[in-house]
Formats: sequence, C-alpha cells, structure tokens
Amino acid sequence: MNRQDIEKTITEYIKPIFGFALKRCKSIHDAEDLSQEIAIRAFRTLLIKDDVADIGKFIWTVAHNTLSNYYRDTAKSMVGVSIDEVAELIADPYSELDTDDNTEAIHRLQNEIAYLSKLQRRIVIAYYFENRKQADIATELGVPLGTVKWHLFEAKKELKRGMDTMRKASELKFNPIKFHSYGINGSIGTKSPDEFFRSTLAQNICYCVRNTAKTINEIADDLGVSPVYVETEVESLEEYGFLQAQKDKYIINFIISEPTAELLTMQNNMYKRAAELFANDLYDELTSSGILDDPDILCGQTDAPISLTESPKADRNFILWTLIPYIAAWSGEKLMDESISFEEVATIRPDGAHNIYHASVVPDEMVLPEDYVYMRNWCGPMWNGNGERILWQIDSEWSERGDGYRLKYSEESKRILSLYEREFEDRLSKDEYAWLAERGCVKTNGDYDGHFKSAWQIVELASKDIQNELLAIGERIKEKYQTEFDALKAPYAEAVLKSVPAHLRKVKEYELQFVFHSDGWFLLHCITTLLKNGKLKEPTEGQRKSLTTLIANV
Repeated sequence: MNRQDIEKTITEYIKPIFGFALKRCKSIHDAEDLSQEIAIRAFRTLLIKDDVADIGKFIWTVAHNTLSNYYRDTAKSMVGVSIDEVAELIADPYSELDTDDNTEAIHRLQNEIAYLSKLQRRIVIAYYFENRKQADIATELGVPLGTVKWHLFEAKKELKRGMDTMRKASELKFNPIKFHSYGINGSIGTKSPDEFFRSTLAQNICYCVRNTAKTINEIADDLGVSPVYVETEVESLEEYGFLQAQKDKYIINFIISEPTAELLTMQNNMYKRAAELFANDLYDELTSSGILDDPDILCGQTDAPISLTESPKADRNFILWTLIPYIAAWSGEKLMDESISFEEVATIRPDGAHNIYHASVVPDEMVLPEDYVYMRNWCGPMWNGNGERILWQIDSEWSERGDGYRLKYSEESKRILSLYEREFEDRLSKDEYAWLAERGCVKTNGDYDGHFKSAWQIVELASKDIQNELLAIGERIKEKYQTEFDALKAPYAEAVLKSVPAHLRKVKEYELQFVFHSDGWFLLHCITTLLKNGKLKEPTEGQRKSLTTLIANV
C-alpha cells in the first residue's frame, strides 16, 4: 500500500480503535496512549507489507497484540498482584465488533474466564491474549504439550457452559457477615490473630464453608465475587490452618459460633450462679483465714512513692484482684475431665503459633438481660514459664496494658521473668528498671549511683508451699459445689455441642473441659460478682498496669 492509502485507512479506524482502547484501559489518558500505539504499529507494518488481504482483521490483530503488551506492562506495575488477579479485565480477542449489543456478552465471558482453574486461566491467557505458541506455553509451565491442548479444549467447553448458565449468589453477596469477636486458646506466633481476618472477604469465605465443604467457584458464587480473589484468600487461609482442603473443596478448621439470645442467657445464668457460689466463699476464706498476711505472699504495690528504707505491702484489695482469678483458674485440676488433650485439637501454624482459634457472629439486634455480663477487652488467662517460674496474667477492661499487648505478651513475659531472677543476684541497669517501670512491674526511688531502692508491684508467691495452700482453698470450694457445677454445666454443654458442626465437635468438647476452671468467662463472672456486692473495689489508676499479674514457682 502507498503512504496516502495507509493514512486514509488509519484515519477511518482511529475512532473505533479509541473506543476499543477506552473500554479496556484504566483511564482516558491510557486509552489515548494505547490508541496512538495501535495506530503507529499498524501504520509502520502496512508500509512494509503489501499482502494484507483483510485490512479490518489486520487492524484488530495489531490492536489485540498491542493490548496484550499493555496488560503485561500493567500487571508488572501492580505490586503484589499477579496476572491471575487481572484476568477478568482482559478483553475478548475476537471483539473487533465491540458494540453496545455485545458488551454484556463480552463482560460475561471475561467473568467466566475467572472461573477457570488457575492452570486453565494461565493457558487461555497465554494462548488467546498473548498469541503464544502452545509448545512455548507447555515449556514455560512444565507440562506436556498434550496437556496444554487438552486444557484449551476443556476451557472452551467450560466457558460455553458458564455463558449459558445464570450464576446465583447467596445472601452473603448482599448482606456480608462480620466477626463480632474472636479469641485463641494456646500460643501466638509472629502474626497477630486479627491479622488473618482484617478483610471482610476472609471472614465471609470462612463463614460460607462453616458447615459444608465447597469449591472455590461455589464460594465465589455465594459471595458474588470473582474466583481469582477467593482463590488468593483461600490459599493463605489454608496455609495457616484456618481452612482444610477436601480434594477440590474447602471447609472451615475453627469454630464460628452464632449464639442465640437464648443460648447467651443460659451461659450468663450458668456462670453467674457458679461465680456466686465459688467467688463469695473464696473471698470470705481468704480474708478471714489470715493467709493474706503470710510473708510468702509478696507485693510492694502502692500508689505513693516507695520509701528508701522500707517496702510496705500492697493493700489487700489489690492482692485479691490477682489471687481470686488465679485460684479460680488453677485450683481443682483433679476434678477436671481431661480426656481430650490440647495436642489433639490445636493447630500448628507457619508463623510459630500453636493454638485453637474461634470467632463469633452475633445478630445486630439481640435482646439480652439487663444483668448480662459482657467480655470487654479481655485476654487470658495467659502464662509463660522458664522452667522454674511462671508469669501469669489477665488483661481486662480494668487493666491498662496498651494496644497490641496480646501479641507482645510472650516476649515481654519472658523478659520480665529473666529480670526478676537476675535482680536476686545483682541490681539491674537503669534501662532495665525503666523498661519494667513503664510496664508497671516495679517502682524505684533514690539515686541509681547512690542510695537506691526498687520494689516489685506485682504479686509474688515466694514458695511452693504458699501456692499449694492457696490452690487447696479453691479445690475445697470446688469439691463442695461439684454436684451443682455439673448440673449447671450439663444443659449448657448439650446446647453448645448441638450448635457446632460435626467435624469440629471434638474441639468444642476440649474447651468445655475447662468450664469453671481456666475459663475466661468464669473468671470474669467471679470478678464481676465481687464488684457488684462490694467485696472487691475498683483498682486505682496507679494499679491498672500491674493488675492481675502474678509470679509463682512451677
């Protein structure tokens, strides 16, 4: 073709080319650049080719090839986003007649490409959109050439089937759930427990498969989103043990409870009655027996500055804030049913965590009794040891640990224990005392290089004898009320197990073993009961950082 005819041809196609680009680019500016690139490539090629039989087909082939390069460049510039995740944006290579009449069909085809398996998507994109040879695709993917041909054949059938079918989304597409609360039983790894479920998508994927295993495409249909995004989330959730693979399907590997007002009221009444029996008796015996004056119960907690000459003992109220939940959690172990071990039901995760994760979904409009006890900012009981001693702690609405304390607890507790033991041998450094003081563990007075005094602000059980004596009090009270405790627990346990999917029932049975023992709800109700009847007093502002913290011998 001569130059004049080529210019005339390109001018005739420039408007359709721009329309083609505009529907496929992120912005008008990108569409203008892509249109110009298509026109320039077509012009240059026509200058040296004189055997173009179908000029229209030639123009759209150039447009398609240029568009493929544009998408490859775009995908490379999207940090952390693979070509799979932009698959649904790629245009139909045969859409040179891309008019309003077939736009809906094209969009549906784009959507159906996303429903292909990951391998089929890669093959389809490479072959149809990047004009790659089948042999080259096979080499790159490390599969036989026959496998590539078979997948192309199957992909065509799957795309046609999808185009002929109306996909249906569940209510989750229009009314997604949101976790009301979550918790763990066990140790935390390098990732915060809430890091896995910050996105609504991750929460709803797990909720979607809480009772029945589903494929990625079935999950995507339920949620009304592209399978390529579901696929990415599912891979991460399976890697960290929150989902289990069952062939090509996935099912949840932790409990999402959906409590009703009836079940929560039953739970509240059970704990309230058990706490009234246990906590009141425990408080009365601790305060009347004289055991709180035992010299092996140590605590220098005081709101006033400490003296350089003496270390007054903390007030009884502060000590009871620690001893009551500690005794409630650790006493009466021989009364527990421990037929299911932690190792049988806990998950070891790639970040080093070894725990049981659970979450709850609560309806927005739920009417609960006025005396319902809510668990606010609660974490624990938590404990960490070094073989000789443990540091035991609860974080609650009455304490003041700071944001993110749950994740920091493991390393901080180890350091506190190490510094505690070192101070028996020698004075710590200025920076170490400052670090402990910042966390409410110690107070200091005087000149560090002169007359200097430090006092630990947490409860210390200095001997195994005093620890055993305290726990024996709790065990006697639990034995006294064992029959009533069993009667309170039985209907609640039955109702809870009915609400749990069959494949997770053993996990819930394990957790039910700890009801009225190291059970956060029981400890919370013990504290609340004693606050309401005036036996316990609210901690002072100066006591909140070190509240409910104890060091004891193993």
